[in-house]
Amino acid sequence: MSKISNYDVIVAPVVTEKSTMASEHNQVVFDVAIDASKPEIKAAVEQLFSVKVKAVNVNIRKGKLKKFRGIAGRRKDVNKAIVTLVEGQNIDISTGL
Repeated sequence: MSKISNYDVIVAPVVTEKSTMASEHNQVVFDVAIDASKPEIKAAVEQLFSVKVKAVNVNIRKGKLKKFRGIAGRRKDVNKAIVTLVEGQNIDISTGL
């Protein structure tokens, strides 16, 4: 396990139509550090938001190829974590930390 702080593990909440629909099923979506593991994400969410985590699903969204002034470049890969909370727990991502 790498030694990174909880604030470095969780980069930002994801606020999209799909992630708000997931909140109806007790799930919250976060962008996380690219090298963060599931146990690190679970520990960070539990400690930062004072909730119990039931499961963590992770997927890596590959960066797109883009051109800027005719020069080809590539966006960064983003690690996205879908955190399922225990029944009765919730996180209000609009308030922040």
